[in-house]
Amino acid sequence: MTIDRSRRRVARAGLVAAAMAATTLIPVSAAAAPSQDGCDTRNNNTYDKLLECVRVDGVREHQAAFQAIADANGGIRAAGTEGYEQSVDYVVDTMEAAGWNVTVEEFPFIFTPPPVLQQLTPVTGTYETGAYTGSGFAEVSGGVIGVDLALEPPRASTSACEASDFVGLDFSGPADIALIQRGTCSFAIKALNAEAAGAEAVIIFNQGNDPTREGLIVGTLGGPNIVAIPVVGASFADGVSLSQAGATAFVDVDPPESRPQKNVIAELPGRNDANIVMAGAHLDSVQRGPGINDNGSGSAALLEIAEQLANHRPQNTVRFAWWGAEEAGLIGSTEWVAQRTQEQLDEIALYLNFDMIGSPNHIFGIYDADESTFTATAPIPDGSIDLEDTLESFFTMRGVPYEDSAFSGRSDYQAFINNGIPASGLFTGAEGIKSPAQVAIWGGTAGDQYDPCYHLACDTYDNVNLEALDVNSDAIAFAVLTYAYSTASVNGVPGRKVPSSQSLAAPAGPEGTFLPGGGGLADDHDHDLDVD
Repeated sequence: MTIDRSRRRVARAGLVAAAMAATTLIPVSAAAAPSQDGCDTRNNNTYDKLLECVRVDGVREHQAAFQAIADANGGIRAAGTEGYEQSVDYVVDTMEAAGWNVTVEEFPFIFTPPPVLQQLTPVTGTYETGAYTGSGFAEVSGGVIGVDLALEPPRASTSACEASDFVGLDFSGPADIALIQRGTCSFAIKALNAEAAGAEAVIIFNQGNDPTREGLIVGTLGGPNIVAIPVVGASFADGVSLSQAGATAFVDVDPPESRPQKNVIAELPGRNDANIVMAGAHLDSVQRGPGINDNGSGSAALLEIAEQLANHRPQNTVRFAWWGAEEAGLIGSTEWVAQRTQEQLDEIALYLNFDMIGSPNHIFGIYDADESTFTATAPIPDGSIDLEDTLESFFTMRGVPYEDSAFSGRSDYQAFINNGIPASGLFTGAEGIKSPAQVAIWGGTAGDQYDPCYHLACDTYDNVNLEALDVNSDAIAFAVLTYAYSTASVNGVPGRKVPSSQSLAAPAGPEGTFLPGGGGLADDHDHDLDVD
């Protein structure tokens, strides 16, 4: 069947146009490759066909759409927000236009609105903040009263640790905000003393006595309902600004509320509808940024691959998932797996997870199912090593160094492996620090995070390494097509040979920083690999 792709181009044109005004897509350089129309209308049923049509500019088009959605919704696409709802609509429209069977499945979710901290006078500013666990809920706009602050070195703060610290301070008004410095005693003692003195809100800012106590501090008061008034955090610098004479501020901490969220599930029916090859990526961002690498990268790559597979009828049913509320604790994928019957779970041959595949200061990591580098901290179902081997074989054939990434269950594959479903995935790094040895292999900057904008507002369209995104998008396409034809090496279910390919026992390596034995293929690895 030939799919008319004009619908999907029209469906996303409005979103993409806004982002395109500020960005430039990378042109396709392969002169012999077919035009986009050629890719859209043919059956990409071999490795060569699929990989020449899965293009980084197509992936970037989807990332641009996610950026435009974030720009229109306060800079975020977090679960429970309109930015996430529009991201769901975009994925649904794109997948339906490509001809996949699409369902949207809801799951329960408690949304916690992001708190607000704004200084109103004598300067104005909106400050990065967070609510302390155990905080009360209210909107308070009023004067800021500093409590026994130690702003000059050595900043040995005992702010608000004693009731006597409030003596002589006037908290008799209807909207007084206590400004308290970290140090000496617990956050709970400070907040309870402020509440007892008559404060209607509390700001606890960082101590500033050493470099590790400069940034935003948000902690716990020890449990729920510790205080009845809102308690928010601030950095040392923002605390200093709020300490100015005549300062006023606005503090808002709203209570959690029920907001059911959505997973998007799309299927390309296969000849064997009881053997399902599944791949997924989380769609939501954090509440602090648009999430274009985390995880607009994995989400966009799956969209591009799905479009290029749309005219293919696979041997095994292929199912792609875009998960909600991953950033709130892997909730969407966990709920979806929990909603399946055992019979439905048994039909899932494998699950491939793609979370952060374009980090700016990247490495190429593959989940270490064979524990050749890391001892796993999560269960490793039988068949997972084969998935690792397949991804490693792609990097080996491309001559791209890779290394092991801990098989930790720290993303949406957790619920699958906990139910015995083989899993693997790719990862280019988050808050970890890049080593000099890794720089020697992949370039970049030693001593910096793999993604310097991890979980921050700067995780935008520009926060992506195009080489990493391009290579990993091809690796995903390679693995999906491999198992769309046959999962025999994973679960013993017979399949078919990928056309125009030959059996290859791929060699180990290169293995990146882990030499020897970091990664490498199992001795009995034997897939139908295109080596033309």
